[in-house]
Amino acid sequence: MTTLFPIEEPPVPVAPRGFALWQLAFRPFYLLASVFAALSILLWALQFTGHLSAPYLPGPLWHAHEMLFGFALAVIVGFLFTAGRNWSGQPTPTGGRLAALALLWVAARVLVLTPYGWLSAIANTAFPLAAAIALAIPFLKAGNRRNYFFVGLLVLLSAASLCIHLNQLGVLALPAWAGIQIALDVVLFILCVMGGRVIPMFTINGVPGAGSRRHPQLELVALGSVLALLAADALRVPPLVLGAVAAIAAIAHLVRWILWQPWVTLRTPMVWVLHLAYAWIPVHLALRAAAAAGWIAPSAAVHSLTVGAVGGLVIGMMTRTARGHTARPLRADWRDVTCYGLVAVAALVRVLAPLVVPAHTAQAVLCSAALWSAGFALYAVSYWNVLTRPRLDGRPG
Repeated sequence: MTTLFPIEEPPVPVAPRGFALWQLAFRPFYLLASVFAALSILLWALQFTGHLSAPYLPGPLWHAHEMLFGFALAVIVGFLFTAGRNWSGQPTPTGGRLAALALLWVAARVLVLTPYGWLSAIANTAFPLAAAIALAIPFLKAGNRRNYFFVGLLVLLSAASLCIHLNQLGVLALPAWAGIQIALDVVLFILCVMGGRVIPMFTINGVPGAGSRRHPQLELVALGSVLALLAADALRVPPLVLGAVAAIAAIAHLVRWILWQPWVTLRTPMVWVLHLAYAWIPVHLALRAAAAAGWIAPSAAVHSLTVGAVGGLVIGMMTRTARGHTARPLRADWRDVTCYGLVAVAALVRVLAPLVVPAHTAQAVLCSAALWSAGFALYAVSYWNVLTRPRLDGRPG
């Protein structure tokens, strides 16, 4: 009988003694991101229910800012530094340099909760910029032109953060939410690029006989349409134009996803979680088109991306890459599958419930927050030893 949750696996050897948190970037940033994901959403729930207020960024803006420049950016930097070492054959930050970057990230998270707006602006602008410089050095040394654009995207995220803070400090007249939208589009593009690189490959490697395919022209349309959406948001084009771009992008990404044949992955949780998460991208784009037409509130589109696509891809990649880079079996256990399920249900509740039963939006937000926090808290507890102790095979990294 086919099962969605195969959890049997051979015994895992005991990890060697020692502290390995600063050996490679995925270790501190995955751990920080998972702990922050669990705690910050609970903090947001207190703000949402009126039990807490933020002294600097107002509640919804703080929530959006921290999910993008706190949670998502930490995972992106951890992944890019780790993958960038393989792509370039050059070292990326480890040891004291990596610890300093992590400390800057932590400082940015703390300062945004204080009244010290200028310090928060400096820290939150500096972190993605410092990450961009640290990533550019190995790429330039290796002449790895194929991945230069990641450096540019980190710089763009730094600029978006700066715009948000300068608006909040009364220096710029641009709306703060414009910076949030640009950051959302940048994160979306990063997900689309990395999803296109790894999901078909993981499907073929993890599922014997899988026929995942990539079509070059479709890849250009899929990625190009997301860049066009970013440009449309930056230029603040009329809603009709924005909706048309989003609709084209939704169709392209739906076809892209279908070509990867997600239905063949049902017995492989570490693969189906990525397919399930990526499915939220065409949903997000379709909802953006609907929101541009005035049919639904923009919140549904935003959370289909942040909770559905970002949350699902992050939890899937954090389990897989943490296992792979610590010489553990690439096979999900019951804790991994539980994490996947909690985050997936959190997305369904947060997006669908307000659309179907808008009178219960508040309850849906709180239920989704509890599920999300539980999923990432379970990851942090389950992977503490994995991320802080040396590889099982004794190799560095």
